Amino acid sequence: MLRHGHAHWCLTLDADEILIYPYWQTRPLQALTGWLDGQGRTSFGALTVDMYPKGSVSAAGHLPGDDPVDHLPFFDAGNYQVQVQPRMGNLWVQGGARARAFFAQTPRRAPTLNKTPLVRWHWRYAYVNSTHAVLPPHLNRVYDTEGGELTSGVLLHTKFLPEIITRSAEEKARGEHFADGAQYAAYYDRLTEDPTLHCSASTRYTGWRQLEALGLLSRGGWM
Repeated sequence: MLRHGHAHWCLTLDADEILIYPYWQTRPLQALTGWLDGQGRTSFGALTVDMYPKGSVSAAGHLPGDDPVDHLPFFDAGNYQVQVQPRMGNLWVQGGARARAFFAQTPRRAPTLNKTPLVRWHWRYAYVNSTHAVLPPHLNRVYDTEGGELTSGVLLHTKFLPEIITRSAEEKARGEHFADGAQYAAYYDRLTEDPTLHCSASTRYTGWRQLEALGLLSRGGWM
């Protein structure tokens, strides 16, 4: 991005993240960036939503080329907490399936779910802690401070496919999670036990308009 991204909109995703934005099925990404340009915006925020199967993690059968959402059709719709970090002005969102299933006793250690994956890049910019925050701080203002809504998206997080069981043991051994890998040892242990994340409050994913109705995504005036 330092070499090639200057003055361009750059999208940065993890391999297990799928970007969902308003009208994504009928409007290309350039339509979204064009709308953002017209609004004078240089960054776009998204909420990470953990997707999971109805049964245990190992039950999510998956073959190369499959759409992972077909095998991970459920998510948590409402257990999210948000606050503004005073240092850089970025949101700090926690909750979802991982917070519920693995960090119920220590909720402050639950994964951070807010990201800013789409930025009109400048060679002086830099991400902090993955894409959870950006420098300079004004890029973190992906939310309206006056009671309105800005256009935002969701990152469908398709981590909980069967491979995660063996990979969790590897991640525990590495201990390199950005937010203190040692604190995540119990989390990785639970994953190796092939847990079931589905519960009575789980919601089946149907599309971006559902996410908008739940308040997890916003058109922000984009019609």
